[in-house]
Formats: sequence, structure tokens, C-alpha cells
Amino acid sequence: MFQLNGVIKRAFGNESRLTCLDSSKNFMLASSAVVRRQQFLVRSLGATGNQFNRRLMQETKVMSKEADSEKILKAITPSLDPSKHKGQAGKVAVIGGCREYTGAPYFSAISALKIGADLSHIFCTKDAAPVIKGYSPELIVHPILEESYTIRDEEKGSFSEKVHTEINKWMERFDCLVVGPGLGRDTFLLDCVSEIMKHARESNIPIIIDGDGLFLVTNSLDLISGYPLAVLTPNVNEYKRLVQKVLNCEVNEENAPEQLLSLAKGIGGVTILRKGKTDLISDGKTVNSVSIFGSPRRCGGQGDVLTGSVAVFLSWARQSIRAAEGDLNISPRNPTMLGCIAGAALVRKAASVAFEHKRRSTLTSDIIECLGKSLEDICPAI
Repeated sequence: MFQLNGVIKRAFGNESRLTCLDSSKNFMLASSAVVRRQQFLVRSLGATGNQFNRRLMQETKVMSKEADSEKILKAITPSLDPSKHKGQAGKVAVIGGCREYTGAPYFSAISALKIGADLSHIFCTKDAAPVIKGYSPELIVHPILEESYTIRDEEKGSFSEKVHTEINKWMERFDCLVVGPGLGRDTFLLDCVSEIMKHARESNIPIIIDGDGLFLVTNSLDLISGYPLAVLTPNVNEYKRLVQKVLNCEVNEENAPEQLLSLAKGIGGVTILRKGKTDLISDGKTVNSVSIFGSPRRCGGQGDVLTGSVAVFLSWARQSIRAAEGDLNISPRNPTMLGCIAGAALVRKAASVAFEHKRRSTLTSDIIECLGKSLEDICPAI
């Protein structure tokens, strides 16, 4: 059998190592003509077609495809048009910010504005609001959330209703929701956010989930399972918990694209952006990678910048697809995939530019300041 495989490899080169992105279990052959020629040679040398197919299936792996990030950025980024009015370039809302964590929601919301969104809101706890307001007057801050230590048990029901009533007044205005930056893990607060996510899903609003939002959905997968407009952006530890919860196994780095595909499919076709040296992105159908640019600096807050970036580009991707009436000449065409690819590429580029100037002293605020110039280099505003 080893001699037979050697003959096949010499005769056909790499044609016997076919790859597929569609499924971790059901592999499709890239060329039926190639397979027929291989099977003819196998039969001529005395092996059965079944033996050949089993060997081929064992050697086939799901691989990631490097996305054409710049092409996607150019395709979905709108040019500035003086005839447009406020709000048409995107309205983003961040659900996050508590007493301990005020920087994360700010990073997410201000990044959306720096890239080109018109309006950026933050829904946070009352303790966090004055601090976040002090960071920037550009953000619209709603101090309507509360943690359990500030409310008596008998008041929680009525307070929860007030929160939902207030947010529901705004929900239909948003193009995208970011859930998790600086949210914390207070049980009452997470219960309120769960209801907000349910309403966003009913309203068909995309939801980007990061940080403590991932802690919430990992323990309540029904919040996002089967929702194609949900995007998860886990880091290494958050990804590990998701894999253990959904796939009941450990992270497999050797077959990372295949495992990511299975994970996205296992949660019902959500899109997952696995952050790392190379960012891997899957919606349960395909796997794309983004490895361009980047920085060796690992200061805290870069993931929050990514969530704001993905929120804007996802909103723009949906607008572009609607405007083109489905005739958008890019791949993939799923708006969540496009938003993740564009967001990941731009943040990596901005991080690279910031690192060139600041080196070891690079901070997340430096990366945020480079977002606009980085996008302008690829997609001139006018």
C-alpha cells in the first residue's frame, strides 16, 4: 500500500491532497476528473476504489483560506457623501461598563466612531456612567443598568422591567449591538442583559459578543444558538471554554480550522472570530484567516477595539449587500464574515502602525488613534 501511495503522489503531485471548507465530517472532492484518474490508476495497480477513498479521506483536512482583506474593505466601506444625513453611516450600541470596568466599553464605542460610525451609545451601570462620560463627550451614555448590590430583592422585578422599557425605545434605531465589554459577572446584571439580547434577536439586529458577554452565552447558549447575525470574538481562554462546552473536548491546534468550523456549526451557524497570531473566522460553512499586519504588543483593550470595528463593518456590509441587491463581487458574502474580516484586518493594521512609532510603550489608545489613517490608506474617504 505504501508503494501504491508513492506511485499516486509521483503521478499526480498534490492532487491527492484535496481540501474542503464545507464540513468537518463530510468532505467534498475538489475535482471529480482528478478522482477518476486516481481511481483508474489504483485499480490498474491492484487496489480497490474503497481502499483508495478511505486513504484519501484520512489525508484530507479542512483548511483556512486567507481572506482578501483589502478588497473586502474597499467593497463595503462607503465613501463620504454630503447628501447623506446623520446616522446613515452607522449607529452602534455597546452594552457594558460597571463599577470595576469602564475602559472596555469606551474603547469599543470610540473605535466605532473613529472608523466612521455616526453615533455610538453605551448602556452601562449608574456607577460607571460618570466615568465613561468623562472620557469623551462624543459618546451617548445611558446609565440605566444596575448590579444586584444596589437593589433590594423585592425591587429587582420592577427595575428589570424599567431597563427593558428604556432600551426598547432605542433598539430599533441601532444597526448593531456589542455585548460584553466591561460588563462584569453580576447575576442580576447578566439576567437583564439576557433579555436585551433576546429583544435584539427578535428585532434582527446583529450582536457582537465579547468579554463577559461570552461568559454569559457560554452558560446560556440558547441566547445565540441558531442566530446567523451573532458574532463571537473569543480570546484563547474564552475559546477554550466554548470548545469544552459545545464540543466536549479540548482545543486542537493541529486541526484548528476544522475544529472552529465544527464549533460554529455546533452553535447553529453563528460566526466566530478566533483571535490569535492569525485570526480565524468561520460561520460554520467556510473558514477564512486574516494574518496581515499585526503587532507583537499585547496591551489590554485591543479586543474591545476589535468589537467596535466589527460592529461598524458588519453594518456597512449589510448596507452594501442590500444596495447591490445581492450582486456584490466579493467572497464570502455573509455580512458577519465580511464584518469580521474587515474589522480584524483594520485593527491589525492600526496596531502595526502604532507599534512602529511607540514600540514597547504602545497602548490601546495609540491603536485607536491609528484607525482612521489606516482605513484612509486603503479606502480614501472621498
